[in-house]
This record gives sequence, C-alpha cells and structure tokens, in this order.
Amino acid sequence: MRKIIHCDCDCFYASVEMRDDPSLVGRPIAVGGRAETRGVIATCNYEARAFGVHSAMSTARALQLCPQLVLLPPDFERYRVASRTILDIYRDYTPLVEPLSLDEAYLDVTGVDRCQGSATLMAQEIRARIQAEVGITASAGIAPNKFVAKVASDWNKPNGQFVVRPDEVDAFVAALPVKKIFGVGKVTAAKLRRQGVETCADLRAWSLAELTQAFGSFGASLYRLCRGIDDRPVKPDRIRKSLSVETTYANDLPDLAACHAALPALIAEFRARFGRARETRPVHKAVVKIKFADFVQTTAECVAAAPDDGVWHALLEEAHARRGKPVRLLGVGVRFVEHDGGEGGQEAQIPLFDALPGEARGKP
Repeated sequence: MRKIIHCDCDCFYASVEMRDDPSLVGRPIAVGGRAETRGVIATCNYEARAFGVHSAMSTARALQLCPQLVLLPPDFERYRVASRTILDIYRDYTPLVEPLSLDEAYLDVTGVDRCQGSATLMAQEIRARIQAEVGITASAGIAPNKFVAKVASDWNKPNGQFVVRPDEVDAFVAALPVKKIFGVGKVTAAKLRRQGVETCADLRAWSLAELTQAFGSFGASLYRLCRGIDDRPVKPDRIRKSLSVETTYANDLPDLAACHAALPALIAEFRARFGRARETRPVHKAVVKIKFADFVQTTAECVAAAPDDGVWHALLEEAHARRGKPVRLLGVGVRFVEHDGGEGGQEAQIPLFDALPGEARGKP
C-alpha cells in the first residue's frame, strides 16, 4: 500500500507577490496579462475569488467582476526561485517527487522513516517548512494513490490538509461529483448528467464495456477512477512530450496573409525557447495552433524531424482553411519522439500549449 502526498501551494503566484509586498495582503489581487492585450488570469488570491474571479478567466471579465482588482504582471524568475526551494524541501523527504508545476508535486513516502513513518506528520512538517523558508502557505492531500491524494489536497484549502486512509477510499470517492475526475470537463459532465450520473457512485452502475462504448479509451479510466483505483507510480522524471509557444494578439489578424506575416516572430521565439530547453530527444512532428475570433480552436500537424519555416507556414495554411475567419491566437511547436507508451491515466498527456505554467490551467 502506497503513501502518497500531493502538495500544492495556495494561489502560488499571488502568494509570492503578497509575500514580497505586504501592502497587497487583504486586497483582491491577480497575476495575469493586461485586458487590452486580451490577457488571462494566471492566478488570484482568495479575496479576488470572492468576487467570482478565477484562473483562466479573461482579465477583462475579471475587472468587470472586481473593478478594484490589483492586476500584477507575472514575474516567473521570482516564482522559479521559490519553486526550487519548495522542491528541495520535498526531496528532503523522498527522492520520489513528481513535479506537476512550479508549486505542485506528488511525493511517494512509502517506507520513509521520518516522522515515525507517518505521511500525515510529514505533510504537516513539509507545509510548516514551506511557510517558514519560502513565506507562503501550502495545502496537502494524503492517500494511498495519486488520484485520491490530489482531490484531497483541495479539501481544506487554503493552508490545510486532508487524509484519506485506505479503508476510507471507497466511500470518499463514491461521494465525489464526477467532475472531480481528471478529464471530465463540461461536455463529458453534461453527457453523464443526461444519463442521470452526478457522482462517482452513480457512475459505478456502468460496466466497463458500457463506458468504453460511450467514451472510447477514456471509459477505462472512468471505470477505474470512479472506484478509487489508480495504480500509477510517482515518477520523478516526467517526460516533456512537446514544446511550443503561442501569442494572443491585441487585434485579430484579419486574414491568412496577416497570419503569415506574424508567424516569423513566433517561430523565432520558439527557436529561442527550444535552445534553452536543451532537449536531446528527436523531434517527431511540427504543430501549428490557431484560435479564431469566435474562439473555435484547431491544430494542424505533420511528421517533421527538423521543421523549418516552410513547414509551419504550410500547416498554418491548412489550419486556417478550416474556418477562414480572423485569428486571435497563433501557436507553433513540436512533438517529440516517445520511447514508451506513457504511464496512462489522468496525467499521461501533457498539454501542448502551456501559455503559463502551473496555475494558468485553472487549478485551485
């Protein structure tokens, strides 16, 4: 039986900003892009959340909900400095640390002797050290597997923790709304709701065959996770499956010619990032992403061992032809050769386009 801790700092970017400028404490603040450049909120503090502001929301909408919102530009270098200290703390307890973002990670503490072998006490000690050494708070979930630990870390946020013991997993998961299962978004949740499925207990009435028929390969994950079954190990070295950059334009690019004109700057930014990444695995595919003015999104990709500008321009034409509308966002990137089939389950696929690390994905 594993002992897994999922640690997650509370509104990480915003917490670093409040730590460094105490005058911000108690005020609604958010870290993100400017409204006039169609920015989005990367994260916000709990004072801002009281107004309905949340991560991944457009900055313009956030300012409508909370006119007094203090908007701060992200400072990733400061966040990375804090992140390195946090990861060092995690690794003091176990080498089995799987980072999910700058501030979030799984720890497998099975067999660790510290704190009399108690994962609960280790989580308390880790959280206390983060507060003392980094100056921000963190929350934690403790459970026999990754899925339950991650859900549990949200239970007593902020600055709290929650433990789900092995004999409590079945009842804990049964009561969860199905939307707590990673990968169940609005569309899947609505589809399940139409079938009378609201909770994981409801979902257990479906056989594996029925779920596979309705949801394809994702059905197998639904079958396991609604029963609290998650055998994925904590992997210290998560493999990057792709690398990309993207830009949201202040004014829509009106046509294909304007998109072609904008692409060289984006490719140059990608090549600079690719150089910094020092990735040794070979490239397998080139990818172009477009988000049109009506927010419909599409990607085009092709096999390319070493994509040149011409490949991305050709993919741009392919993607643009699907709607032929003005474009608000462009992205270019590559996918790498995968040497194995991945770990499967809820976090086996890393999103191709991460505009902001960690909190931009909408986690609490």
